[in-house]
Amino acid sequence: MTTDSGEEVETATPGERGSAETGWDRPEGVPVWEDEYLDSVARRLLHHYDLERDYVVDGERFDLYGHLEVRHERHALHPSLTFAYHETEEHLFATRVDRPTLADIERFEALGERLAAEWIDADENHYSTDITFAIVADQFTADARRYVDGYRNRTLLRKGYYGHYELNLLVIVPDREESVASEQADAEQAFRIWEPIVEETPGPLSRFVNWLSR
Repeated sequence: MTTDSGEEVETATPGERGSAETGWDRPEGVPVWEDEYLDSVARRLLHHYDLERDYVVDGERFDLYGHLEVRHERHALHPSLTFAYHETEEHLFATRVDRPTLADIERFEALGERLAAEWIDADENHYSTDITFAIVADQFTADARRYVDGYRNRTLLRKGYYGHYELNLLVIVPDREESVASEQADAEQAFRIWEPIVEETPGPLSRFVNWLSR
């Protein structure tokens, strides 16, 4: 967890930082994936996410699970006096499906809705929760590609007073260096390992901080 002190405090709970893409030493506590592709993805994610492998939730098994949590608070005169406390989270699930169908994608979408209902503590401190499903495939189906490409699912909690949650979908075919992602699936960059990460691309963390600074 990283903390910056001062007038405004932003706190994140990432995995330990690794070194560069090449020549890196795996940080303690970061799992090893026998799947070379997912292990490469994990290298990119560990800077911000706590990572687990073989994660099971609601009867579904995922090869990789990542959790990002950010807390923000402002101090008035003394660190013990805080206000404007907000939280944002992202849950990232990745799994392999050889040829994902529309039914597969809709199954994950339904799982995301259930997890949102069970996991989100909807109150005035909650700003946003993203739930992202990344499917690593051998090939696309036309229906799945169209569905994911046009997908947007954002739900306001108590008309936005308790923030919102968003479901994101992503399908990657690494062997063909192709991917398709829903509008807010910022994690797509991490899965496109054949391209460098563009640091200035806004993700859940940067959108959250920009909103707070308004």
